[in-house]
Amino acid sequence: MMMWSNFFMQEEDRRRREAVSRRRAQGQHQLTPEREGKIKLGLLLSAVGATLAVLAVGTEFWVELNTYKTNGSAICEAAHMGLWKMCTKRLWRTDVPAGRDTCGPAELPGEANCTYFKFFTTGENARIFQRTTKKEVNLAAAVIAVLGLAVMALGCLCVIMVLSKGAEFLLRVGAVCFGLSGLLLLVSLEVFRHSVQALMRRVSPEPPPAPALTYEYSWSLGCGVGASLVLLLGGGCFLLLTLPPWPWGSLCPKQGHRAA
Repeated sequence: MMMWSNFFMQEEDRRRREAVSRRRAQGQHQLTPEREGKIKLGLLLSAVGATLAVLAVGTEFWVELNTYKTNGSAICEAAHMGLWKMCTKRLWRTDVPAGRDTCGPAELPGEANCTYFKFFTTGENARIFQRTTKKEVNLAAAVIAVLGLAVMALGCLCVIMVLSKGAEFLLRVGAVCFGLSGLLLLVSLEVFRHSVQALMRRVSPEPPPAPALTYEYSWSLGCGVGASLVLLLGGGCFLLLTLPPWPWGSLCPKQGHRAA
């Protein structure tokens, strides 16, 4: 009987030790309220950048192409384009601001004709006002932007796992993802800028002659710039949260008893 009682006592002690170790492990993975609040603020900042990024990539107001107003014509033409499609518009000159020499802005009401770029499907270049796009550059800008969105989504997933499961090691991964997505969006904007310059140079020699054009970047590209900066800032905030606290105590000497 003594043997069996000792066995049960040892088994009970083992179970108690395992329960204590499990509770300690769970306590180590739990976030403090202060740290959880900081991570949530960083996630809110990154969510603003993610919203701006999706808005920029999904809209087609990256650049506006405007023809000059001609004398004796009641209609002028303008166009706007993004990563995926372009739209040409016929605007009434009476709607165009009086001090403006070119047709536009593209947000004015008018007869619009929007088409998706065919270099995503058939590989054909698009023609806008007797000018031809350079499909390789446009494709590169779109692919880099989509890759940036994918990395951004991975960063959001990592931070959500940190908040829900307490897996703090993923916080550094999320910081890298947000920073990388901001850099990719900036690269996409720069590649798109080169595609616009290539479009302005690639004038078709076939009749009718190509009209004189001016271009100006629009609000979608502004959203992309803002998204890039906000995502970089969010990634930096998460990276700071992963660093150990600065040893201010070693830099600032403690106040002791003053000498009499």
